Amino acid sequence: MQKVRGLVQKGAKAVEDLNLLKLLQSEIQHELSSDPFPKSRSISLGDFVLEWDSPQTQDVFLRRKMECGEEVAVSAKLAPLSDTPGREKLMYPRDVMMKICVKKPGLSSILQFDCEVWENDGLGSGFEISEIYLFPSPARIGPNVYRGRPSYSYLGIDTHPELDKYLAAKGIGEELTNFLLHHLHKKEQDQYVNWLQKLESFVAKEAKPEW
Repeated sequence: MQKVRGLVQKGAKAVEDLNLLKLLQSEIQHELSSDPFPKSRSISLGDFVLEWDSPQTQDVFLRRKMECGEEVAVSAKLAPLSDTPGREKLMYPRDVMMKICVKKPGLSSILQFDCEVWENDGLGSGFEISEIYLFPSPARIGPNVYRGRPSYSYLGIDTHPELDKYLAAKGIGEELTNFLLHHLHKKEQDQYVNWLQKLESFVAKEAKPEW
């Protein structure tokens, strides 16, 4: 009797695994057959080179070396999902957190901008500087180093558009922010499908009843 009860329990577990497996396969098929992030906008890296884009990580790293010898580095990843009403209607529901570092030849100091990139409703993308720091050197970036006033908002309001122009001259514009929004959302989508496929493979090993 105990043996029969064990077989029944194994059979019930196998049915549950099969049901989960079918749901996973259906979800994978749905994700593979849809394209939630089509390239519908002007997207370009300009003079930047994509130096880091591992499929195992959430971030990307780009670099540009200008004719004057300046180096501009950009790192970016998706921001947490916002609960702002209407975000779910956008093609790209999550903002991008972008860091821009500028280094001049002959100087060890680094100018860093922390920015937020977002989708304008049907009008491309935009970005806004949230913080600006000047570090004496890469080796001295730490919590005890003076970085500037406590907030970017302390800078005079007339300074903000000039800093936007400064970054535009370094190649930070709408085509680049369009690229980051599209690429990072597509990257996350691919990672999600890959995760589903690994989960499917894991469940499949337990989905066959043992009689």
